[in-house]
Amino acid sequence: MAGKKNKTSHRVVCSFCKKEQEDVKKIVAGPGVYICNECIELCNDILEDGPQQTEIENTNRETLTPEKIKTDLDAFVIGQEYAKKVLAVAVYNHYKRTDAAKGKKATIAIRKSNILLVGPTGSGKTLLASTLAKSLNVPFAIADATSLTEAGYVGEDVENILLSLVRAADFDLEKAEKGIIYIDEIDKISRRGENRSITRDVSGEGVQQALLKIIEGTIANIPPTGGRKHPNQEYIKLNTANILFIVGGAFAGLTDIIQQRVGNRKLGFGTDQKKEDVSEQLLHLLQPEDLLKYGLIPEFIGRLPMTAYLNELTEDELLQILTKPKDALIAQYKHLFDLDDIKLTFQPQALKAIVKKTLTLKTGARGLRRIIETALLETMFSAPSKKETIAEIIVSAGVINNDKAPKIKEKKEIKADMKKMKGGAVK
Repeated sequence: MAGKKNKTSHRVVCSFCKKEQEDVKKIVAGPGVYICNECIELCNDILEDGPQQTEIENTNRETLTPEKIKTDLDAFVIGQEYAKKVLAVAVYNHYKRTDAAKGKKATIAIRKSNILLVGPTGSGKTLLASTLAKSLNVPFAIADATSLTEAGYVGEDVENILLSLVRAADFDLEKAEKGIIYIDEIDKISRRGENRSITRDVSGEGVQQALLKIIEGTIANIPPTGGRKHPNQEYIKLNTANILFIVGGAFAGLTDIIQQRVGNRKLGFGTDQKKEDVSEQLLHLLQPEDLLKYGLIPEFIGRLPMTAYLNELTEDELLQILTKPKDALIAQYKHLFDLDDIKLTFQPQALKAIVKKTLTLKTGARGLRRIIETALLETMFSAPSKKETIAEIIVSAGVINNDKAPKIKEKKEIKADMKKMKGGAVK
């Protein structure tokens, strides 16, 4: 009797819409979850609309070519021509492979070609990966390799990278399985020394080992709320076989390893060669054995068959980054001030001063924003409260180099100038 009483007192509620049993026609019970007939009907409607959306996505992807992908990258990323070509070909082949696997052409199993990006900080690695995802209209997630550890140690489990992708896809698993994941600072998890570690290396070789399966392709169990796994927990199951992984790092000192292997004669170094040109030549000769000596394990290198190197940005390229791309930095700041009805003007010498300061600090394109933010901090603080009187803010080289305040033109000054010009014209 006691057991029967417990059973009848149990309150059955739909796990999705939270309606009780008496409010709907029927509730279906599953392992630890309930769903009502109304939610089932809603799911059916969504599934009926699904194939049409998938067909549109596939049609769009079929029109893409490596040249078209590179053109999309050119609109946002300055320079790095070699890296853009490598990425365009790799991404084109990757999605051609995944689309062919669904059709009748799937006679040969083509393995996934994940990509390794090698280049100094601020050279555009993250921007290239994120622009690719936007161009292809697929979910995108970024992870930092330095925050990852082996399962059972303090830090993030590698499966949390996948959760970020699932969230970016609004928990649409089919969409997430076609996404792109970029893992930055991969060089920071190189193992300690060339020999395999006998003891645990939880922030180096151990993380590389933990990443192997999800990069190659597996059915991963992801905690739906992130954090650590624990027994009796429900997991999201995600197939990573068709997720494209792009990993990147600065790999400081890698050119020294390459030079030791090839020697100077093979490169034909001259005394008048620039250091940047020498580095570019050396990276062009990069081999898996160099990465092995740097500290990546053989299994991890094997899962990254495509390698692209990025060069340190030149003065001219940094200047173009400020003004040329669709979302150019200068255009962004001009738009910010324009929202307050204030015109922002950068003099040509100011732009050159920003670039020279960035080159001195060796921070790459990432440093451009920091320099502009620092120079405009006081102005951005005070200008919004004076927007009724301010017409234009002019940034000169002195603002960048000598911490001078930008020149401010008030609306009444402009009106007075216009009045003078008008009077002169009448005379």
